[in-house]
Amino acid sequence: MDATESNICSSDGCGKPAKMHCPTCVKLGLPKSWFCAQDCFKANWNTHKAVHKLAAAPESSSVISDRHLAKFGGYRFTGPLRPHALGPRRVVPESVPKPDYAADGISRSELRDRGNSVPEINDAKSIQAMRETCRLGREVLDAAARAVRPGVTTDEIDRVVHDYCIEHGAYPSPLNYRNFPKSVCTSVNEVICHGIPDMRELEHGDIVNIDVTTFFKGHHGDLNETYFVGEVDAESKNLVKTAYESLMLAIDACRPGVMYRDLGNIITKHANQNGCSVVKSYTGHGVGRLFHTAPNIPHYSKNKAVGVMKPGHVFTIEPMINVGTWRDEIWPDDWTAVTADGQRSAQFEHTILITETGHEVLTARLESSPPLQWL
Repeated sequence: MDATESNICSSDGCGKPAKMHCPTCVKLGLPKSWFCAQDCFKANWNTHKAVHKLAAAPESSSVISDRHLAKFGGYRFTGPLRPHALGPRRVVPESVPKPDYAADGISRSELRDRGNSVPEINDAKSIQAMRETCRLGREVLDAAARAVRPGVTTDEIDRVVHDYCIEHGAYPSPLNYRNFPKSVCTSVNEVICHGIPDMRELEHGDIVNIDVTTFFKGHHGDLNETYFVGEVDAESKNLVKTAYESLMLAIDACRPGVMYRDLGNIITKHANQNGCSVVKSYTGHGVGRLFHTAPNIPHYSKNKAVGVMKPGHVFTIEPMINVGTWRDEIWPDDWTAVTADGQRSAQFEHTILITETGHEVLTARLESSPPLQWL
């Protein structure tokens, strides 16, 4: 193993200056994986060898050749989590109806909608389609939740989500949206959102957010939840519980005449009372025929969001709550958002319909949904 002083150890939770790299990666033509010492290399071997297996698999050669891991050379991570090798992109049969970005990653309908700040008033037909896609999205998320346990990779969770969607005639909305490579977002520990499923195995004590969106009958249904992997510490339990409660308190306020900007005050008050902060970079959004549209719904207090809730509006609320600072940064993969201080983040999301008298949670939990883990 060759020595160097200019890189950071790839072993999860280490972060020390690296002194050597894996010779097998070099032989296979893979980006160099750096380690601080033989002991760290050996301790990380069971995880790291998955990179070699992927390189040897014919179906993954295109994934390895895109040099995903090479993007992280020299990057100083904010926390202990590290990217792992990606599995191959999953295939959607021709028979499954697809959104307009499925082939090339470009949503032309969203481009035409750019600059619009007026939410759509959904008619009865559209509302029924939203009920169906959101119900399916809930079933998909529940199936993914049942796969969460130590030793399971987030790539396997991606498979569960993808297969469930395809079996039910739905398209997994994240797949190739703005060139996102997977069918679901999986955000572990300090990842705030948009985590890319990979070959890292979940570990006891992790938390993982699974963000599902289904495209079914021409409409997107969007939801997510954060789950414990085995037993987690008290701080993580408080974080996840606070994220869930923040969402539900905001939903309770939804009815005709409420200003969208007011939701941020409700969320921030509860988060702060529980020692947490609210991410400012990412918002809730309108959803339906388009994956993302008006209204824009910040989750932090004293925001400048425009608009008032009206019957027929459909949108997401999805507060991202952090243990430490609210600030974030993006990994070099241009997707994964992480906390700036490396501490943990949790999120929950529902799709909401405003009715004449209040609201309807279109992605509501079912009697068969896995129970909330802190209760």
